[in-house]
Amino acid sequence: MRVLLSNDDGVHAPGLAALAAAFPDDEVWVVAPDREQSASSHAISLHRPLRLFEVRPRWFAVDGTPTDAVYMAMNHLLGNLRPDIVLSGINHGPNVGNDVLYSGTVAAAMEGALLGSHAIAVSLASGPPHDFGHAAAFAAALARRLVDVRPDAPTLLNVNVPPGPVRGFRFTRLGHRTYGNAVVENLDPRGRKYYWIGSEAGWRDVPRSDCNAVFDEGLVAVTPLHLDLTQHAALQELRNWTIPGYAKEPAP
Repeated sequence: MRVLLSNDDGVHAPGLAALAAAFPDDEVWVVAPDREQSASSHAISLHRPLRLFEVRPRWFAVDGTPTDAVYMAMNHLLGNLRPDIVLSGINHGPNVGNDVLYSGTVAAAMEGALLGSHAIAVSLASGPPHDFGHAAAFAAALARRLVDVRPDAPTLLNVNVPPGPVRGFRFTRLGHRTYGNAVVENLDPRGRKYYWIGSEAGWRDVPRSDCNAVFDEGLVAVTPLHLDLTQHAALQELRNWTIPGYAKEPAP
């Protein structure tokens, strides 16, 4: 199996090394940012050149975002050698609910899916110290299952693993994370104002969600994500609208 790994914690992150170690008999390629890029979302570097550094054979660092790393891997380094699966992680902390909108970990996996491969984002839903072994083993087993099934369209899964041995998993929907509304203002040594945004994260009680599975029940949450962000129910309603003074063209 040809496996492409990336992350948003940087090419030397222990979570990435643990994930690579979970595929000892496979053709593993690692292409990841050269430094931490947490919360970079799906940013891509279109207005500056990128630099690529070979750390060791089939292990590369890119001085860009997680999306840059996967894009470079699949469109440059691997060439016609398409990966059977792309995995991103293991993130040092959870990516549940609306975290997926900010997460560089999820963005790297999403880029793999956009470029035509099945993809999995993997996060360890705990604070330090991190023991990535159980999360890596589960991610590898899930990756093999996904490659064996081979869905017709690229499949993107977001996986959050609680700390400790895996005692079960559940297929879930996205929940809702809360970050607080705090904006802390302070002064730097030169008397200029600076700000920290956000506060301690929490979550809402959303039945059958990834947040509830991980934080309330201690289960691995596996959430399928859709690349089509169209709100189809709203689209059907909007097709009934008219806007005075403007002609509405019928849908083809």
